[in-house]
Amino acid sequence: MSDNSKPHTSTNQMWGGRFANASDAVMLAINASIDFDKKMYAQDITASSVHAKMLVRQGIISTADCDAMIAGLAQIKAEIEAGKFEYSHTLEDIHMNVEARLTKIMGANAGRLHTARSRNDQVATDFRLWVRDMVDVLEAQIRTLQASFVTRALEHAKTIMPGFTHLQTAQPVTLGHHFLAYVEMLERDRTRLLDARARMNECPLGAAALAGTSFHIDRHFVAQELGFARPTANSLDSVSDRDFALEAMAAASICAVHLSRFAEEIVVWCSAPFKFISLSDKYSTGSSIMPQKRNPDAAELVRAKTGRIAGDFQSLLMVMKGLPLAYSKDMQEDKEATFDALETISLCLAAINGMVQDLTVNVPALKKAASGGYSTATELADWLVQNLNIPFREAHHITGRVVSMAEAENKQLHQLSLAQLQSVEPKITIEIFTALTVEAAVKRRVSYGGTAPQNVRKQAMAWQKKLAKLGAK
Repeated sequence: MSDNSKPHTSTNQMWGGRFANASDAVMLAINASIDFDKKMYAQDITASSVHAKMLVRQGIISTADCDAMIAGLAQIKAEIEAGKFEYSHTLEDIHMNVEARLTKIMGANAGRLHTARSRNDQVATDFRLWVRDMVDVLEAQIRTLQASFVTRALEHAKTIMPGFTHLQTAQPVTLGHHFLAYVEMLERDRTRLLDARARMNECPLGAAALAGTSFHIDRHFVAQELGFARPTANSLDSVSDRDFALEAMAAASICAVHLSRFAEEIVVWCSAPFKFISLSDKYSTGSSIMPQKRNPDAAELVRAKTGRIAGDFQSLLMVMKGLPLAYSKDMQEDKEATFDALETISLCLAAINGMVQDLTVNVPALKKAASGGYSTATELADWLVQNLNIPFREAHHITGRVVSMAEAENKQLHQLSLAQLQSVEPKITIEIFTALTVEAAVKRRVSYGGTAPQNVRKQAMAWQKKLAKLGAK
């Protein structure tokens, strides 16, 4: 334990004027955040440079000090990016590390940079900038993935596969239609991120510790220079809000669930009983003992990382639960979870995009599977309604009897004879066989949003145009 009777030189000189003694080693360890918040160095330096410009515009600091600050901050950024910057745990965080280095570069007047701000509004601003930057990265990645799905959808607009409910063969669909389902999911993910971005795009800098400042600052200038739509309106909320991180993480969690669903399908489709698709060596690994194995590990890891991302979201949600206004040290725990969640979803998006482009489709296996499981039974029921004017519930009953007959004879529906079909419903004509192939079943699904190849092509081309306008690569 530390000896409280003696002062120590390791006290944080940036804020420790009130404290005579050094923190205990355990306190230093639990209090320091530099190991993870150094990730925000660029945002911290940018925000500090703008703050300096605002201070000189308002006559609060001299032009000479402002110029020295901006030059010094640029030097620090270069040192960090060159790997030459020495971080100190004693200085706790990125803000104090940058300020301490700036003091060494330009002297005591570097301390004027912290005029009219606190670490509370400083970190809130840096963190918003980092999350906003990451949201922009994710939104672009989603557009790229959508474009990859659209390309494959056009390629497989007519490729027939089984559509499943309860993982049981239900009705035949097209693989292109299946791919476009993920484009729709991803569009909701993309717009959720954009919605979150719009709400987070307010600047907390100038709220100071919690009550604002007595200096005549220009928060609107700072907000504009940092690309925010406006400054935050309430100083208490400014420093205590982490909704922007929670919203981004919630959107990331939902997106991860969507990616995990496709990852699961990749795992299943690659398996020997299915053999719907295969992945190249780029996205597969082998077994250390079974030489025949090709494992879809990239897909499995995306599936697993969904729990990690959702867990990060829950972690921050629990940190924020019950915190009184305004700032509490608990909020230092906001960054690791947010950094991890958003960087992990970025990795997952990249991995899924690679697999979508890489996968090879086994068209015959898909069609064979689509033809099994009496997948055209609904077509038989629909034909009875449309051609014989039989109520659907009765048509459903008739179809069930036909399926039972086919099962008993180990035949598919189109393999039954006309006489066999007429033994169940005498009014059935030979035209029924035009509806009982998987090709016919798919082609007839022309309702808006249906799986017919013409629908798939039309929707895919519409998505191509939309994504091109949005700048998808």
